[in-house]
Amino acid sequence: MKPVTFHLAGDSTMSEYGPEEAPRAGWGQMLQEFVQSHVSVRNKAMSGRSSKSFIDEGRLEDLLSGVQAGDYILIQFGHNDAKSDEQRRTDPYGSYQQCLERYLLGASGREAQAILITSVERRKFNSDGLLEHTHGDYPAAMEELARKRGIPLLDLRELTGRLYERLGPEESKRLFMWLEPGVHPNYPEGVHDDTHFSELGARMVAALAAEGLYRLGLPCKEPESLKGSAG
Repeated sequence: MKPVTFHLAGDSTMSEYGPEEAPRAGWGQMLQEFVQSHVSVRNKAMSGRSSKSFIDEGRLEDLLSGVQAGDYILIQFGHNDAKSDEQRRTDPYGSYQQCLERYLLGASGREAQAILITSVERRKFNSDGLLEHTHGDYPAAMEELARKRGIPLLDLRELTGRLYERLGPEESKRLFMWLEPGVHPNYPEGVHDDTHFSELGARMVAALAAEGLYRLGLPCKEPESLKGSAG
């Protein structure tokens, strides 16, 4: 089969991390495990970036320079678009959608297929043990743009939220950077982080993403949940 590349544009929840930051990991760095053999993953996601700052720093231009016809561009922003600083802040139904349009236009210009992906949910449970949504209007704004432009959408916010709810407030900590002091040499003082994934969490989210992409017709491996199903 003709080689195909998944080009990833996103933030810290998707990006790559070196051994000095282990066990912190982004789901994008685990995605190669879940794609078909003729597919390569080119992860250009970068920690701290929003849809706006990724463009302003020339990262979108760099990503597009490596895109070939028939490739896919996976776009996940929203976490940092809600930040207060001018360099990253966007308005959900204004500049956020306008920035995302730049990615869609770039993909079209390279004869590649864009895939819009809502931000992964943060692990935030209230006092009743119920998960709270933390991304405001950004997921809905992305969904609206996907509908208007006829672009495939992967609702990873919804999928990850269901995963955390199924595991519950305590067990879901294993998916994130929750380490007690002295447990890991990279974090001698410990860390409690409800945004960034552990290697286990990144791998589980990558599996969720790959299943969603498979259902959208992308060349990912057949998910275990679908193997052996009738029809």
